[in-house]
Amino acid sequence: MRHLLHFGSSPNFHQKRIKNVKFSRNLRFLALSQDVKETPVSFLAFRLLFGVPSLPRIKCHGLTDVALHNFCTCCGGAHWSRRSFLALSVGAFSAKLGGHASAQDRSSLIEPSLKLSLVSDHERIVALTLDACSGGFDRKVVEALISWQVPTTMFLTARWIRSNPEGLKIILDHQNLFAIGNHGAQHVAAVIGTSSIFGVRTAGDEDAIKAEVIGGADSIQKATGFATKWYRGATALYSPAALPLIQSLGFSIAGFSLNADEGASLSAGAVAERMKRARHGDVIIAHMNQPHRPSGAGVVNGVRALLDQGVTFTKLETSTPVFASLDRRAL
Repeated sequence: MRHLLHFGSSPNFHQKRIKNVKFSRNLRFLALSQDVKETPVSFLAFRLLFGVPSLPRIKCHGLTDVALHNFCTCCGGAHWSRRSFLALSVGAFSAKLGGHASAQDRSSLIEPSLKLSLVSDHERIVALTLDACSGGFDRKVVEALISWQVPTTMFLTARWIRSNPEGLKIILDHQNLFAIGNHGAQHVAAVIGTSSIFGVRTAGDEDAIKAEVIGGADSIQKATGFATKWYRGATALYSPAALPLIQSLGFSIAGFSLNADEGASLSAGAVAERMKRARHGDVIIAHMNQPHRPSGAGVVNGVRALLDQGVTFTKLETSTPVFASLDRRAL
């Protein structure tokens, strides 16, 4: 019974090592793709489905894996509804059966990089980009950006727009600060030939990629009254054939050069520390759709630290000079 996880407050709970880390990253992305909250459910069902050996090491206070942090009530993490738990379990079970992309499949994917090509002898300029996949509205992040007048580019999905009218209104009320980018219609990855990547559903074929891109663009046009030319797909991973396809639809691919929060999965301290190290020209990616996770506070602290260092923020706009590399292979 020493490996049986529970919801107690044992001081050793957070240090227990569970064998086999095979699904750690997959589970994290599955959690990100669901709006995970509400009431706790029995962890026994998860054990029966996967068995203890399928679970990664848990170190909740260090937030080594937020997906499993959410199972832990003694940390004050988010709780799971039955629907969210079932969606996660079914998705992970499908991945275990082989419906996910293999390591070889992932090695063929591309994670584009993007940097600002701004010449400056003294000024340090970066671009902050925030993704809103689905889920909620992290008000503290956006209100801090407004208070400090920080230009930011926000990549919104049609799903997020439908679910967060109040958040959208706040963004539109500050169009001088915030630019909007296209994050797709349903937050499916622009990946061909597999059903999921790290637990996030993929488009699967070129027609579905077109539908995802155009659906997101149409939703933004309808909600805001203006078009956007920047596109960032779910997971920021792309099949090689997807990149020219998206560009043929009139969009520039919004890569990045600094990943601040690893899909809103890092601790506040880790996020802030990454952001503080931003270099001139960096395009930073983080998230604004997980108000119950500590990563949002890290974005706030990271922005404050950069401002205190004298860093200037800029938006990604049609005229923004950038250096894009579309042949950077994903690990």
